[in-house]
Amino acid sequence: MKTCRPHTQTIHLLSANVSVVFPSKIQSKIINKQMRLVHTHINRTVTGDYTTMLKSSASTMINEAPCVMISMLFQEYPLYSLYTFIIIASLLLLICPSAKILWFNVMDPPSKIVVREYNRNIPPGSGGLPWIGETLQFMSAMNTHMGIYEFVQARRQRYGNCFKTDIFGETHVFVSTTQSARMILNDDIGRFSKKYIKSIAELVGHESLLCASRKQHKLLRSRLLHLFSTKSLANFVRLFDELMIESITTWDHGGVVFILDQALKITCKATCKILIGIEGGLELEMLQKDVASVCDAMLAFPLRLPWTRFYKGLKARKRITSLLEKLICERRKRSGDCQEDFLQSLLRGNGDSCSLTNAEIQDNILAMIIAGQDTTASAITWMVKFLDENEEVLNTLMEEQFRIAKNARNSYLTMEDLNEMPYASKVVKESLRMASVVQWLPRLALADCEIEGFKIQRGWNVNVDARSIHFDPDIYSNPNVFNPFRFDCFTNNKQEEPKLSSSFLAFGMGGRTCLGMSMAKIMMLVFLHRLTTTYKWKVIDSDSSVKKWALFSKLRSGCPVYLTCIKQVTSPPTSKRNL
Repeated sequence: MKTCRPHTQTIHLLSANVSVVFPSKIQSKIINKQMRLVHTHINRTVTGDYTTMLKSSASTMINEAPCVMISMLFQEYPLYSLYTFIIIASLLLLICPSAKILWFNVMDPPSKIVVREYNRNIPPGSGGLPWIGETLQFMSAMNTHMGIYEFVQARRQRYGNCFKTDIFGETHVFVSTTQSARMILNDDIGRFSKKYIKSIAELVGHESLLCASRKQHKLLRSRLLHLFSTKSLANFVRLFDELMIESITTWDHGGVVFILDQALKITCKATCKILIGIEGGLELEMLQKDVASVCDAMLAFPLRLPWTRFYKGLKARKRITSLLEKLICERRKRSGDCQEDFLQSLLRGNGDSCSLTNAEIQDNILAMIIAGQDTTASAITWMVKFLDENEEVLNTLMEEQFRIAKNARNSYLTMEDLNEMPYASKVVKESLRMASVVQWLPRLALADCEIEGFKIQRGWNVNVDARSIHFDPDIYSNPNVFNPFRFDCFTNNKQEEPKLSSSFLAFGMGGRTCLGMSMAKIMMLVFLHRLTTTYKWKVIDSDSSVKKWALFSKLRSGCPVYLTCIKQVTSPPTSKRNL
């Protein structure tokens, strides 16, 4: 009888919740179903020790009982959808506290001692509430000035360069030293693999480079690498410059333009043109909106309910993959008569038997569109803002760009022209450092290991805090000052080069370094050249708050600027525009 006492208390506890939430007509059915469920699980685990048996039974009951209750409710009341929704919400509110009480009731004191002894060497941090951990605090950080990174920064200041937290039902460890970054990102023995939270993986696709396992990543990367050859990049310089000139001539002279909106349009158009051959029209416009919906849903709770952000993101992903599937089928039918782009190159393959599946092609093209459109446009927006705040840097940049424009031998920029922009390249690099659009780099521990003197368990998520490293004063002096010349110190000092390679993480490091790194730099350099040689500008909203729900650091204001043609410079308006 003694061994059944916690089990009996558990039934009474959840039965009390049932009596509060459900009509008396089906209370007995649910309670009987719960009893059978728990008795069955206890019988299966009776050969184990007492604590393990109770923990396992409790876990099963907590996880499965709500599903049993809800399914029986649907059978009894199939038409009352509003009532069903209220019941589900009530279950979440009532059973979670019950789960917490149950957990501490079934754990005997010796087990607690063992757990505390084992946990002595794990990273410091808070586990938060049962089940949900610190997910609510993580989500609430979206409303702050720095967005979700506010959550990370606050805990790093409290616990140090290595701390642990529980979000989205999983354990996450954040590390922010160059030594740890080098060990994790340059891992060659298979201790770490890349892993994003569930919502991101489902939206981007499990077959993409972003979410692929270590072995699959190597295979996919070998198939995609040739698409970023020197010849392809040279063609892309011409393409993006053409699109930039076409776009910038339509901007409102003497009016206000939102840099983020314009950058998103141009980068999306260029990326889709080179990837899948779509040049414009309604199809491109819908694709851009769907990609934006996918990006906005990446940090949403993974609830498949019609009114949720995550559900809307999934529907947008479905429309994108349907479009890509249609394009793939058309290309396969017209195999000999197709335009040359990334999609056609992927379909043709490398001449071996290991060709990519349709799902792999779709997921990787979607991932490249997101990277080409969202992250690059965000970086361009921050770059324009930083230049506006640093007049001396802007003047030096304009001198370089006008010299290149004067000596240009062609109407459009070439790769040779970009190679003659050393100062602009440093401006791009410094913008990427300070913006830290990708704020941390996620990995999954495939085996128990040690980081910063702490034990990391297999299955834990390990995140390299890139933003913290980018603002480390021991690496970058006066890190909050926009100073492109700081990279001269690394270039001129060979001993400092290894330090730079592990402290500049805008594109990652090691085998998972961003494939589109060169393409992103091209877009930023071309954008800079055309903007600085065509307009004077003034940012009219200095707010540097980050956009809500943005996985990638994105200016909430959109960076509105007042534009004036170079030949007719006038004073910009002094008052801020109400955005």
